[in-house]
Amino acid sequence: MAKQYEDLGSLKGPAFTDHTFQHYSEMNLDRIYMDYNATTPLEPEVIQAISDALQDAWGNPSSSYIAGAKAKAIINQSRENVARMVGGKAEDIIFTSGGTEANNLVLHTAVEHFRRSCRAAEEGGGQQNGSSDLPHIITSNVEHDSVKLVAEHLQKEGKADVTYVPVSKVTARVEVEDILAAVRSNTCLVSIMLANNETGVIMPLPEICQRIKRLNRQRERLQILLHTDAAQAVGKIPVHACELGVDYLTIVGHKFYAPRIGALYVNGPGTRTPVYPMLFGGGQERNFRPGTENTPMIAGLGKAIFKDKIHFNSHFPGSDVLPNTCNVSILGPTLQGWRVLSSCRRLLASVGAACHSDSGNRPSHILLSCGVPSERAANALRLSVGRGTTKADVDAVVEDLRETVQLLEDML
Repeated sequence: MAKQYEDLGSLKGPAFTDHTFQHYSEMNLDRIYMDYNATTPLEPEVIQAISDALQDAWGNPSSSYIAGAKAKAIINQSRENVARMVGGKAEDIIFTSGGTEANNLVLHTAVEHFRRSCRAAEEGGGQQNGSSDLPHIITSNVEHDSVKLVAEHLQKEGKADVTYVPVSKVTARVEVEDILAAVRSNTCLVSIMLANNETGVIMPLPEICQRIKRLNRQRERLQILLHTDAAQAVGKIPVHACELGVDYLTIVGHKFYAPRIGALYVNGPGTRTPVYPMLFGGGQERNFRPGTENTPMIAGLGKAIFKDKIHFNSHFPGSDVLPNTCNVSILGPTLQGWRVLSSCRRLLASVGAACHSDSGNRPSHILLSCGVPSERAANALRLSVGRGTTKADVDAVVEDLRETVQLLEDML
């Protein structure tokens, strides 16, 4: 048994590419890592982004000198990247130390908001929903400990009532009707994870949010806030906060090849959706989460997500897409679709429909009609796979595109 634990320090396997793990020279080739839900290795581009930030953007982001200005610019760009990945705006993103802090912040906010709402109602002489009761939180019985243990602590300290809705033993999902049945007049928060870390089951968040919002329209004052811990979903499936209908969404970097840092999406923090800080200090993150920003880790988080270049043109709210079709733009002044394809060594694809190939190098009118900006449409590639396409083919195409983009950018 001791030997087994010693071997854990020398994990490697064919599932890891050489370029990803060249810095792990001690890794043992006969090991195959299959614990990605626990943590993921850093992408080489992420490591480079962190290294660059440590070297060039070491200044305090709140300072006006060059190193500080660089740090601020990196943080702003990373905030944009993170927001884009979850369908939000840059101002909706609050960087945190990780998912645990983000989840704690949500539960803390819900309880504090309930307390302040009750006080305001009493001072105004009105009747607040459940004002004589403790705030009530609804969650499931399969949540991560960073939700479960916080809820248990609030319950133990007499600060909140909590209902743990059990998941179905048939589907392993929490059932929408069970959530609705648990709602009380003093319910202030529903917190349900998007995907479970052990079973991989995806919870019916859109349906839950729709039904809760319908209830909210019938409530006089206290609105039920909606939160999802999306730690296991981001980077594995499309995650769009607005489509889900949540007020809060937790993001965890080390689950998708980024560093151990987190972020909290809040739908209009401090305006449409309340946020009450747990920490007090220098005013960073608009006072919602003060403390000098960890620029290199934030840079790594932003790089792992979109790597500053990729924009998918086939993701439209409320619309499903063919599973074999991907329309994507690689952003950059020399990366027009026709130029990229003519420079690829292996990829055979198109910039649009074959029957419109006589349109020359003009952007696709289909994309323009769908609201895709002209500059982005000009860089579009239409990639579609068939029955004979293998994962190895996809990997080869990604590498071909990576090399081509590097070549074209080096020509600038």
